[in-house]
Amino acid sequence: MPVGKKILVTGATGLVARTAAEALAVHNEVWCLGRFSDAGTERRFQGRGIRTWRWDMARDGLGGLPDDFTHVLHAAVERGDASGGAGGDAKSAGTFEEAVAVNSVATGRLMTHCRSAEAFLFLSTSAVYAPQALDHPHTEADPLGTEAPWLPAYPVGKLATEGAVRALAVTLGLPTTIARLNVAYGPHGHGGLPVIHYRQMLAGEPIAVPHAGQHYCSPIHTDDITRHVPRLWAAARTPATVVNWGGDEVVGVRDLMTYVSELTGVPVGFRPSAVTRTVVAFDSTRRRRLAGACEWSWRDGVRQALRAHFPGAVKADPC
Repeated sequence: MPVGKKILVTGATGLVARTAAEALAVHNEVWCLGRFSDAGTERRFQGRGIRTWRWDMARDGLGGLPDDFTHVLHAAVERGDASGGAGGDAKSAGTFEEAVAVNSVATGRLMTHCRSAEAFLFLSTSAVYAPQALDHPHTEADPLGTEAPWLPAYPVGKLATEGAVRALAVTLGLPTTIARLNVAYGPHGHGGLPVIHYRQMLAGEPIAVPHAGQHYCSPIHTDDITRHVPRLWAAARTPATVVNWGGDEVVGVRDLMTYVSELTGVPVGFRPSAVTRTVVAFDSTRRRRLAGACEWSWRDGVRQALRAHFPGAVKADPC
């Protein structure tokens, strides 16, 4: 972990960046930007020595915010769904327009404001890849696309923002890493895909899966994300470094949730559908070279996350 740096984090109230922000605050000056609609979260951050700054990325500029940050982790996002501020149908033209405009403009403002930083880390998504075979291990050089039936505008906004980030990294001379995140999960926030699907299981709802086969993913625990952040800052370059950010292991979603069922004793059902929560597998070669190996296996990590979100839920430890 870095020491004595001045670090700016956006999206720190969410699953991915919260653990990193709190860990970085132990030996650094950390500022977190966000709407902070939950006053309890803001108080928690302040109690850990983190400075909070109210910022709505869809509306607010950055006037008055210091511009001498040494490192930036930009994880805030306008997802382009009905709950993200756009309103209405997630497939509407206005929602796509907002996802593109809000994310690219806010990120441009942020990079310009922090142009003197040593490194800028932009959190993108695995959803920017074009469809391949369900078990295909995607590399950073694979074709890009924006197919996410469960949240159509989200990858469009991310891919558009990747373009803005690449341009500004060169124009500003700002060393940058674009990290395309796979399935993140852990003890905070909504918990990630395993916890989201477990809530469906508790409600007796089947999990949507492809008509044939299963989706594969490379899940990564938030503790490993936290360990990787400083190394991905160190990997920042101009032009921007692009890296897949996932775990070391690949697992099918059916297999993952069957394991959750074995842990908890809660039955899991699957429903073949054309609309699923699409995830992809990663080739982790570049990430392992830049950031090192992960410490959490997906089985141990999922078990820990379930215990954190649902104390007493884990009834067994399958071999």
